[in-house]
Amino acid sequence: MADPSSYRPEPGQIPDSPGVYKFRDEHRRVIYVGKAKSLRQRLASYFQDLAGLHPRTRTMVTTAASVEWTVVSTEVEALQLEYSWIKEYDPRFNVKYRDDKSYPYLAVTLNEEFPRVQVMRGQKKKGVRYFGPYSHAWAIRDTVDLLLRVFPVRTCSVGVFRNAARTGRPCLLGYIGKCSAPCVGRVTPKEHRELAEDFCDFMAGRTGTYIRRLEKDMTVAAEDMEYERAARLRDDIGALRRAMEKSAVVLADATDADLIAVAEDELEAAVQIFHVRGGRVRGQRGWVTDKVEAVDTAGLVEHALQQLYGEESGDAVPKEVLVPALPEDLDAVTQWLSGRRGSQVSLRVPQRGDKKDLMATVGRNAQQALVLHKTKRASDLTTRSRALEEIAEALDLETAPLRIECYDISHLQGEDVVASMVVFEDGLPRKSEYRRFQIKGFEGQDDVRSMHEVITRRFRRYLAEKERTGEWPAEQELDGEVPVDRPEDDGRPRKFAYPPQLVVVDGGQPQVAAAQRALDELGIDDIAVCGLAKRLEEVWLPGDDDPVVLPRSSEGLYLLQRVRDTAHDFAIRYQRAKRHQRIRTSPLDAVPGLGATRKQALIKHFGSVKRLRQATIEQICEVPGLGRKTAEAVAVALAEAAPAAPAVNTATGEIMDDDGGTRDD
Repeated sequence: MADPSSYRPEPGQIPDSPGVYKFRDEHRRVIYVGKAKSLRQRLASYFQDLAGLHPRTRTMVTTAASVEWTVVSTEVEALQLEYSWIKEYDPRFNVKYRDDKSYPYLAVTLNEEFPRVQVMRGQKKKGVRYFGPYSHAWAIRDTVDLLLRVFPVRTCSVGVFRNAARTGRPCLLGYIGKCSAPCVGRVTPKEHRELAEDFCDFMAGRTGTYIRRLEKDMTVAAEDMEYERAARLRDDIGALRRAMEKSAVVLADATDADLIAVAEDELEAAVQIFHVRGGRVRGQRGWVTDKVEAVDTAGLVEHALQQLYGEESGDAVPKEVLVPALPEDLDAVTQWLSGRRGSQVSLRVPQRGDKKDLMATVGRNAQQALVLHKTKRASDLTTRSRALEEIAEALDLETAPLRIECYDISHLQGEDVVASMVVFEDGLPRKSEYRRFQIKGFEGQDDVRSMHEVITRRFRRYLAEKERTGEWPAEQELDGEVPVDRPEDDGRPRKFAYPPQLVVVDGGQPQVAAAQRALDELGIDDIAVCGLAKRLEEVWLPGDDDPVVLPRSSEGLYLLQRVRDTAHDFAIRYQRAKRHQRIRTSPLDAVPGLGATRKQALIKHFGSVKRLRQATIEQICEVPGLGRKTAEAVAVALAEAAPAAPAVNTATGEIMDDDGGTRDD
């Protein structure tokens, strides 16, 4: 624990200007990012008597070992820079909202020649129009199914679209009138784009004008005795109204606004957002966060605004944002939102009427989300804590292993030997820390040697990181694993930077002994090792002749099995990918100067690699674009390469030759 006075800047050293500051720990990792109208006043507040600080602030300043700052011109620049640094460094003491799910959007790919309507998740793409988010993907599909009757826009994938264009036959939706079939030229690209834009206008809330136009067309068709067309327009109007009924009217004045509500207690906070477009709720989402910094409701709202609109622009930022409390830097936040939208944005607290009533509804949703989250977390946390305690007791560990790493070896008959490393923290998978290894020290099948190599390589990297941060003597031998030219430290966590309390290997006594020997050779004696054998689910410890047997109903055994199975699956996926890549290689790949075009010409000319292998140099020279020197290189490469094993038709059991036919053996 550091004394804040040990790194407090000298009086007068801090400028009295707007800016952004970073606190770093003793390993130069950024642990907190903040902004201020006056850096001098804000930073001075951190270096007062510790007894007067909020407990969370006190923990942060005693964890930190240094502070640095950047001066900016305006408060808006400070807001933008703070958001960028929080996103880049992921500081542990900053409030970071985590989505409780990956919300699906209804997307229209206006960046394509023939725009496509589809369900999209994840990061938004440029040139794509998004509507939502929706709580469930099926809600999007139900809406799209109703609207395709009126706006028959393409919904098929690129592969289906190209296949239909090649064959000249549209898909089923084209036959039943739910796609305008641009793939076969029923409409021009311009006409199809107009359909897509009408679809977007309707989804954006401009519904009344379009329905009135259809009603007028229906009346005209009926007067002209075009009853079939009138009936079709009547059904279209009904489909549009059913789609509109799926999102109830909540604001009668057709307002476009986002409503943000916060529910909080001393430890956590939940945020709910309702997206209202055209007076209707078009989307809803929720976030939950741990209150790791001293922050009030206004601060939570400001963080939510940063996360919600930090990557958005244009119409994705509404004209009006309703919140339960205004941020401290209201003018700066409003100016920032207006800059992202490109026009004025109103940020206010609703005081009366329908908007206040709707805000109360959003607040109730936030409160329910917080209660549900705490209920789930309490249950999960209790189970995980019991599992970690059982593991610590069974393995005679001093403390519960909050970070567990598991390793597994995978190969196919000694080929494509790979290894996996998975990480569980506090009983939960930490996927960003997963790593994969290729076995480089030898060839062939030897799981014990492979395990020794992987553990050695992983913890050499750990020792290299300790030496880099000054936690390990510089003269410690690391067998050349330390890079000669180290990049300047930027505060980001390094790969392999954090040690586990427990290493689990997939296997029995031999694999455990190999892992322990690797740690001993590196001089590491504060990391426990165990192995979990698949046959009887026995836990093996280094040097013990008998395994530790955990009860089948043990939460500790269940957690170890989950960790082991995760490592096994991760290794198998990597090994299969390597094997698939190797199988797809061709002997022709080794021929210098033979590109993809001439390879394709060779296969097309001879029909298969087998026939090409049987051809003479003179016959190879007959292929357009191939000289004698290249033909000789092709012949040598094919002669040196062993013929591929024959494929088997799994349906009939027949052996397939290179030409795609069968043969009798």
